[in-house]
Amino acid sequence: MLRDIRKNYQHDFLDESKLTDHPLKLFKQWLDDAIIQEEEPTALTLSTAIDGQPDSRIVLLKHADEAGLVFFTNYDSNKGQQLATNNKVAVNFFWPKLERQVRIKGHVEKLTSENSSDYFKSRPRDSQLGAWASPQSKEIKSRNELDKSFEHYSNLFEGKEIDKPSHWGGYIVKPEVVEFWQGRPNRLHDRFRYELESGQWKIKRLAP
Repeated sequence: MLRDIRKNYQHDFLDESKLTDHPLKLFKQWLDDAIIQEEEPTALTLSTAIDGQPDSRIVLLKHADEAGLVFFTNYDSNKGQQLATNNKVAVNFFWPKLERQVRIKGHVEKLTSENSSDYFKSRPRDSQLGAWASPQSKEIKSRNELDKSFEHYSNLFEGKEIDKPSHWGGYIVKPEVVEFWQGRPNRLHDRFRYELESGQWKIKRLAP
């Protein structure tokens, strides 16, 4: 039964000696561990909210440093439209093999078109075509309609460099609260929260 499924976490611990002055420094350390251990280390849950209704989906992290976390998407998609209305977001990473979770609250800003274009050029050609072919989040009649759209753009750009569509690009998540969770035995997990106050990161240990 579902209520009988449980795991006693005991892979690692997190205490004050492992903390960094900036939360994204510690995040980068954990991300490096996840890249070695996890199957989808860059997958994150991105949550938006419109009129009090949360909406979540998985996107892929493409860059991380102390400035923030970067992902790319279709600006005309549901999430793009939601972010245009309310740029506040919540982000969640879960790395089960490492028994770790990172929760982030903050806001997003669009990357410059130049930065988005630089990343777009690095994508596989079929992914570039897909950005043109898919009217993301819009209703379509059939899979065949999508395949025909892909074929159309394949022919259109045959032998040519594919430019980034104007409706596609990147966002950077600017963290304001970052919480690190390390699973521990007996559900007595380690939790530390970083909160940005007047430009300074304040750290608190939280009860599990």
